[in-house]
Order: sequence, then structure tokens, then C-alpha cells
Amino acid sequence: MSEESTDRGLPATRRRERIRELVIGQRYVGVGDLSERFGVSEVTVRADLERLEEVGQIDRVRGGAIGTRTALENTFAHQLGSHAEEKAAIAQVVVDLLDASESVFIDSGTTTTAMARHLAERAQAVSRMVVVTNSLPVALELEDAIPPLQVIVTGGTLRPLQHSLVDPMSGLVADQLHVDTTILGCTGVDPTAGVTNINVPESSVKQRWHEKSGRTILLADGSKLGVTTLARVCPVEDLDLLVTGASAPADVVAHLRKRGVSVIVAE
Repeated sequence: MSEESTDRGLPATRRRERIRELVIGQRYVGVGDLSERFGVSEVTVRADLERLEEVGQIDRVRGGAIGTRTALENTFAHQLGSHAEEKAAIAQVVVDLLDASESVFIDSGTTTTAMARHLAERAQAVSRMVVVTNSLPVALELEDAIPPLQVIVTGGTLRPLQHSLVDPMSGLVADQLHVDTTILGCTGVDPTAGVTNINVPESSVKQRWHEKSGRTILLADGSKLGVTTLARVCPVEDLDLLVTGASAPADVVAHLRKRGVSVIVAE
């Protein structure tokens, strides 16, 4: 049974929640499409959108709705608690893959922050590692591991929702350095659409470090697989490795592998 058919006949509260989910996943939804999907009138859809706008979840535009900044991009603290055990398992797998003397760029995000926490716990085993990051949470996780780790923070414009540093400045550092491995986070990875992120400035930083490194490892818990968001970072074929978690949809993992992506599912 398709998602469209199961969306018909939902009670009003659940219907509005599904509309919010669709806005986040698709960036824009049209009134006509929503009316057909949920089997309700366009008048009812407009009333739902009005309610969602009142609580700050969406912004109504001509013919439909888009998500507000807060709805589209959850705060770092909210994301940190989501899939926490899965992110910890992913973190452990990735740290075990790194060499003691590597130079590594660690991207912003909650899964990459979990990886930094695990890396700090293993600092003596990777005592010659140089870490570059544009994430304040990652830098703070690594602070107690200095030394033996060397940590370079890129600088740049601070984004308050994710505590990340973006252009200008962040890209200038990327232009001057080359790292062995880039560890990326994302808000979506789809076999066809590729690696995507909800925020354009962060996507630009991700692209630059991907291009400046010897290999790219993507960290994505299962909720990110099969999802496409606003800005493309790179095709999945450009990844050297994807590390995901136990909740990853098996069909999406199989499709990624069919496209030549090396995937590790952390248990």
C-alpha cells in the first residue's frame, strides 16, 4: 500500500502532522496536491495550513506552503537526542577506520559530534592526528584531547541553529589545506538524488572539503536514507564509504550498493 493511499481518511491532527512532514521532506507542497493526497477539500487543506502557520511550522505562499527555517532545520539540541544510540554505534565504527596519523576534516552535525566524542576517548591511540572542523560542538568535544590531538577550527560566519561556521572565511581555510579524510554529515542521502543538506551555506562547505580530501566518509543514521533535501552536496558514487545505522531501510541500502556505494551498517 502506498503512502498516498494510507494518508486518506486521517484524523485532522494526524493529517496536519503529515502535512508538516511533507513540507520538511519536499520543501514545498501545493494545496491541490494535498487535497488529492488526503482526500479532503482544498478549503480543508487551507484551514490546515493556517493552523500550521499559526504555530510557526510552515509559511503559506501562493498555491501552497513552505517550511519555516525552524521547522525545516531542527535545532542542534533536538537532533542530538534523536537516534542517539545509533549515532554512537556509527561513531565507533568510523573512529576504528581512521589511522593514527591521518589529517581529518570533521563536518558539523550531531552524528559527527558523536564521532568526535568517541575520538576524544581514543585520543592516545590516534596521537598524531590533525583534526580540522567547522563545528563548534566538535571542537569542544575534542578540547580535552589536546594534546595529543591537534585541532584546527576553520573560522567563518556562525550559524546559531547548528553551531557551524560557514563562508566567508571557512572556505578560505579549505582552499589552503588538504586532508586525508573528510567526514561528512547530511540531512539526506538518496541513491538517485545523491547526498543533500537542508542548508545551502553548509552544503557549500561540505562540497569544498569533499573536493579537498583523499577520501570521503558519509555518516547518516537510518532516518536520512532515502531522503532528499534542498541542496546537493555530491552524487553517492563520489563517496568512498557510507556508514549508517540499524534503522536504515534495507531496500535503500541495497539500491546504494547496486550503484557502487560501499555501505557499513553499524549494529
